[in-house]
Amino acid sequence: MKRISVIIAAFSAFSSIVSAQITDPKATEIWEPQVRVVTPGEGTKPPSDAIVLFDGNNFSEWQSAKDSSKVTWTLNGDGSATVLPGGGDIVTKKAFGDCQLHVEFREPSVVKGESQGRGNSGIFLQGRYEVQVLDCYQNRTYSNGQTGSIYKQSIPLVNACRKPGEWQAYDILFTAPRFNNDDILVAPGHITVLHNGIVVQLNTEIKGTTEYIGLPKNIAHGKSGIKLQDHGDLVSYRNIWIREL
Repeated sequence: MKRISVIIAAFSAFSSIVSAQITDPKATEIWEPQVRVVTPGEGTKPPSDAIVLFDGNNFSEWQSAKDSSKVTWTLNGDGSATVLPGGGDIVTKKAFGDCQLHVEFREPSVVKGESQGRGNSGIFLQGRYEVQVLDCYQNRTYSNGQTGSIYKQSIPLVNACRKPGEWQAYDILFTAPRFNNDDILVAPGHITVLHNGIVVQLNTEIKGTTEYIGLPKNIAHGKSGIKLQDHGDLVSYRNIWIREL
């Protein structure tokens, strides 16, 4: 312990000496690399460096999560698409790791069911880690399975749901888990979620796959697609874009 204290004291003294020798403020200015310019989107439009995953025109960036076949969900003609019950989950053709993801969704205006049976869907980062989509406006369900939860893992900080039939938005910052060459998890993933502009998850650690039954699993993987869930409810989506980080 004494040796460690001596080392710390010596380092502090060295830092003080170095700081004392710097008298020109320009000596601590960093000019390179120059910060890349990204133009923010006007209104609801994506920023200039985003990859547009869905703009309402077609499903060219998506495929069936089951067999990579054509997406059968309903294009509505207003820039949105609606889950076709029985049509299956859909997933992006491109694979992603660390990212910023923007997704807008709308719960059915005709309210049916309760708890998990009301406007259920989900957004899966890397096809494994679910941010729950659910109609929790005046609808009680288990807290780690409601809107804004990391499903069955992390309760959202608040319930920020709008009324059924109104458009809502998720802005998600995701850091993917890291595995070493022996397929051992060396750094868990983390996620921050803003629901309608309100923070509901803040740098939350992802414990593994979001399982309906059982505990999270950590099976090594690389980049994977963004998946949207068909849970049998008429949830609609629009204006989906992503920025790779």
